Amino acid sequence: MKKFLLVVAVLAFLITSVFAEPRYGGTLVFGRGGDSVTMDPAHATDGETFYATTQIYDNLVQFKYGTTEIEPALAESWEVSKDGLEYVFHLRKGVKFHKTRFFTEDVEFTADDVVFSLKRQLDPNHPYHKVGGAFEYWQAMDMSNIVKDIIKVDKYTVKFILNKPEAPFIANLAMDFASILCKKYADKLLKEGHPEDIGRFPVGTGPFVFVKWIKDDRIIFKANKEYWAGRPYIDKLILKVIPNNSVRAAELKTGQIHIMDFPNPEEVAELEKDPNIKILKQEGLNVGYLAMNTEKKPFDNPLVRKAIYFAINKKDIVNAVYAGFGVPAKNPIPPTMWSYNDDIKDYEYNPEKAKKLLAKAGYPNGFETDIWAMPVPRPYMPNGRKVAEAIQADLAKVGIKAKIVSYDWGTYLQKTKYGEHSMALLGWTGDNGDPDNFLYVLLSSKAAVKPAQNIAFYRSKEFDSLVEKAKVITDREKRTKLYRKAQEVFHKDVPWVPIAHSIVVEPMRKNVMGFKLDPVGKRRFYKVWLDK
Repeated sequence: MKKFLLVVAVLAFLITSVFAEPRYGGTLVFGRGGDSVTMDPAHATDGETFYATTQIYDNLVQFKYGTTEIEPALAESWEVSKDGLEYVFHLRKGVKFHKTRFFTEDVEFTADDVVFSLKRQLDPNHPYHKVGGAFEYWQAMDMSNIVKDIIKVDKYTVKFILNKPEAPFIANLAMDFASILCKKYADKLLKEGHPEDIGRFPVGTGPFVFVKWIKDDRIIFKANKEYWAGRPYIDKLILKVIPNNSVRAAELKTGQIHIMDFPNPEEVAELEKDPNIKILKQEGLNVGYLAMNTEKKPFDNPLVRKAIYFAINKKDIVNAVYAGFGVPAKNPIPPTMWSYNDDIKDYEYNPEKAKKLLAKAGYPNGFETDIWAMPVPRPYMPNGRKVAEAIQADLAKVGIKAKIVSYDWGTYLQKTKYGEHSMALLGWTGDNGDPDNFLYVLLSSKAAVKPAQNIAFYRSKEFDSLVEKAKVITDREKRTKLYRKAQEVFHKDVPWVPIAHSIVVEPMRKNVMGFKLDPVGKRRFYKVWLDK
């Protein structure tokens, strides 16, 4: 009888989960490992920042929820010229910007806002070009050489004119750096003498309205009840910073938060046993890596870089740190991405080979250096400190004494972009489903300009030639051949030691409905609702 009742209870839960009608109302608390750096997505490169800005802003186009498929957003439709040099977007009418305590005007979204949001990144004479720092994504993607001009055709039509074809151009416009901000709000801030406030008190058209940001604690949003796609189900959203993974898990168990990011892999089994928790798992479109700064000695020597690769036991690191939720990496793009070159044979763990290469490079007794470790868990690396400690122990066996260095997340990103490190752990989750977003953005010479996304400061004419050719053609088969060859060049030059590709794990309370993991690493709550 007990077994029968248990089966009935499980079936009732499944039926409720699948067929229950979405409910409006309630507050959803999302527990994450670190805070945002800014509220201006054009100046950001990190996922924690995008977790917040994704709620506030829309793009011309967006990724269909849970996929890398492009769909209309603020642009209802678009046309591309035969030569691939002109893109005309027809904008959605009647969309309103948020009213907040910082901006109370009733403002409709128009072509002026599109031109403002993207022209400020293109035009060095734009009044907002120097506000808030460098436009690092724009720079790393070489957008100033791709985009010739952005023109307002009329109130609801915008034209992009390109200098050269760009295969992933539409997908690029779905990325966070291309979010649409409010020109009238920006003009108001400029007139008042506080243009930098655009990165502190945001105004967008997105599903949630910014309310308050308590640094290193929480960001509070309320539902945009006038959202053009229909109001969100939840009334209030809180992104809560809980740096310790185990503490986040404890708060999930007690119901203080509804969803948590990046649990300790070894704690997942215990969370799965909790009757009030469910877990989503998905192969991540990501890579975690150890970048070696090729601008600094001895990392300018490929023999040293290769020696470090041979010295690191990636298999043991993945087993110990990822606990079954990751696989060792050998390429700079994930195995789930088209053009992945599986024919490449990875360098094995071989300390003796490492010692011989160090001796050949002129370091028979090794050397002293540093390893920078991320202070926050990321989808591609759940515990940067543990990975750094494992690498430190491996390098000690071949005579390399490495000191572990860390900073708060914002400082860590800033310092690595300017090349202050010798070696640094970092990683990447793909933004648009295209190999260009890994290979060009993280490894091209253009991306090595400071502040750099290419924190190995790797520069290779051979590699650049391959990835630049792949950008301007649309034939996927031809692009695949070029990208496979680029991975071979990367493997030969060894600017990184690719560490792992992770499985993304997201535990949540069972009453959280409608949440999906986005392959591009976003956390979207527009369609999420609470069943109880």
